[in-house]
Amino acid sequence: MPTTVSFCGRPVSNEELGLIRDLLHDFPALSLAELSKTVCELLDWRRPTGGLKDHECCIFLQQLKNRGWLSALPNLRVTSPRGPRTVSLDARSEPESPLVRPLADCLPLELDLISDGDARNLFRQYIQRYHYLSYKVPCGAQLRYFVRSRALSNRIVACLLFTSAALKIEPRDRWIDWSDQARKCNLPRIINNSRFLIFPWIQVHELASKILSLVTHELPHDWLDAYRVKPLLLESFVDPERFSGTCYRAANWIHVGSTQGRGRMDRYQKVERHVKDIFLYPLDPHAREILRRIPESHPSLTRPP
Repeated sequence: MPTTVSFCGRPVSNEELGLIRDLLHDFPALSLAELSKTVCELLDWRRPTGGLKDHECCIFLQQLKNRGWLSALPNLRVTSPRGPRTVSLDARSEPESPLVRPLADCLPLELDLISDGDARNLFRQYIQRYHYLSYKVPCGAQLRYFVRSRALSNRIVACLLFTSAALKIEPRDRWIDWSDQARKCNLPRIINNSRFLIFPWIQVHELASKILSLVTHELPHDWLDAYRVKPLLLESFVDPERFSGTCYRAANWIHVGSTQGRGRMDRYQKVERHVKDIFLYPLDPHAREILRRIPESHPSLTRPP
């Protein structure tokens, strides 16, 4: 057995191998395709064009498994053609007539976890049409929801996307006050609210904060069921040039600072982006204390392969 391994001609350190093992340990429900994209995001394995080397990473992970350096590698679940995905729009996502109602007329609300292909397609259309960031294929762990109003015949009023947390955010990490090793161990216990869309024709005062309150009660159970990880903290980024973050404040989220104007995985500050406000919501009263701990059962980050 060689003592070192390489990926596309570059050496892979024990720490990087440890991170891959951590992902396998923390997210056993991820497919090989999802795992490969997440590894490439976290380790910045990209092509000169900026695209992820996820195809090469799939092969690399399979080679590691064949050599006995990884165990329990998931199978590749091919659910759609590989490569860039375009969003085809149809009549289902076209604008609807305005809805102007008091919140009480829309209650109760229901989070509808999206699990089938037709619903995922409609979700992509809505985000592509009406969210200012449009739709991008998310990497890593992810859950999608429609928000429905039971009082309005289960009419869809909003969409939500939750994904794996950002690798490093100084204000968040300072608020938690964790070590690098604790962050690597416990990062999967943070969830990012990467898309929150209330349709432009829905004009219901306080609807956004009501939805966020509903999320904090139901999302943790769904995430645990899907990924066998109990989340402790939610994070979200708000563009202050577009939004004030009022709904997050009203739902008791904590404003902890601002980003540096970089992408979630942009280590080298090559991508210019707007500075965004960072909001956090602890799902446990002892979230910070727990996130600082290094679980005894967690795979070592420094053990040799």
